[in-house]
Amino acid sequence: MKDLNTIDPDWAWAPFEPNAKLPWNRRAAAHLYRRAGFGAHSQELDEAVKLGVSGAVKKLLNPKSSVALAEDAGPKAPAQMGGMMGSAMAGGDPRNLGAWWLYRMLYSEDQSQEKLTLFWHGHFATSAAKVTDADMMRAHDALLRRHARGDFSKLVQGMAKDPAMLVWLDSTTNRKRRPNENFARELMELFCLGVGNYTEDDIRGMAKAFTGWEVRRGKFVFNARQHDRGDKTFLGRTGNFGGEDAVSIVLEQAAAPRFIARKLVRFYVSDEPVAADKLIEPLARLFRESDLNTAPVVERIFNSNLFHSAHAVARKVRSPVELGIGLLRSLQATTNIQRLNRSLGQLGQALYFPPNVKGWDGGRAWINSSTLLGRCNLVRQTVNAQETRFRGGSLAEVAKNAGVSGAADSVDWLLELLVAATPPMDVRESLVNVAKSGDLRNVVHAISALPEFQLS
Repeated sequence: MKDLNTIDPDWAWAPFEPNAKLPWNRRAAAHLYRRAGFGAHSQELDEAVKLGVSGAVKKLLNPKSSVALAEDAGPKAPAQMGGMMGSAMAGGDPRNLGAWWLYRMLYSEDQSQEKLTLFWHGHFATSAAKVTDADMMRAHDALLRRHARGDFSKLVQGMAKDPAMLVWLDSTTNRKRRPNENFARELMELFCLGVGNYTEDDIRGMAKAFTGWEVRRGKFVFNARQHDRGDKTFLGRTGNFGGEDAVSIVLEQAAAPRFIARKLVRFYVSDEPVAADKLIEPLARLFRESDLNTAPVVERIFNSNLFHSAHAVARKVRSPVELGIGLLRSLQATTNIQRLNRSLGQLGQALYFPPNVKGWDGGRAWINSSTLLGRCNLVRQTVNAQETRFRGGSLAEVAKNAGVSGAADSVDWLLELLVAATPPMDVRESLVNVAKSGDLRNVVHAISALPEFQLS
């Protein structure tokens, strides 16, 4: 298989046309739904197959129900949704917000919005370990979700004034005599440009543009008396710039669309790093031509030859959240979300608690001897827990409703839903023997121990 950096970009981003070798079927649709969202059950996959590739992508990016979702109301779901958010906010403990978001991921019909919000959460990594205010973290989340598929420039401008971000980067009191350089540095290094596309002088000059930006009583305020009104020089520009100007100048840099396009490819296509600009450039150009709107770039990725090829399928390690929510969505199950939230944190991905300013490393970093055993145990505990409910009453009923009968068919059905890479035939046969016991939960547990299950 070719290295990603040597692939012809014209082929990579051309629309995928199903063929005998790469058909558009339920397994291919499952790949799309695992990456664009958090998995899908049999009926959703059947519908996706009928819609075709582009039709399924359009539905994911433009769900009919999305217009009805209030920013903070959450998706249509059982009555616990409102109560869960109320409890999380009333208690003032941001650790409770993770369970609320998992619940939304599980029930929301707008899966692409939730997945992109997770992407931006790792990109603009801000942790409640330091920002201990639940209201601030909830507002931060709302900002990410509001612009998840939209205008990146509005997202960055909003993030520059986001109280949670400013607390996280020690920029709550940015004074003209002592400009805080943290936000200016991260704006260029982690959020928009990447290392090598700015200098230390750029950081020092830009930091002055953000002077007077403060947080009071949990809200952003501009303290005009503390703003440096002199000329600032950075990124080849000189002028009496304010913070909004600084963000706009950063986003005008040629490196900005390439930086975001590269991160989107790693998030959606493959954990393999893409060093060459050649493969990224068509997406970067589309991003710029779309006025830095994210949706057109994501749509191009999902419809592309590269996304549906062996370079992408099973080329990513599932994150703990993808594993946990993907399991539930694929099997039409619900469980104790608070406990799931704690378990995912133990596996290394506590929502609202990224480990540092760079977010989660992802990829192979998710897997070690401890977490591998923990992931398997999480699946076993989830499918066997008394609180876990399957649509129809049992996993066997879910299989029956999907038209599945017999041990062999049950194994193939579960592999189709849960596994991106087809395991060897001898492994399949051993799973069939497990299925003959009559309890499909044992098969799910056995599948979770496979190396193939860890891949997306």
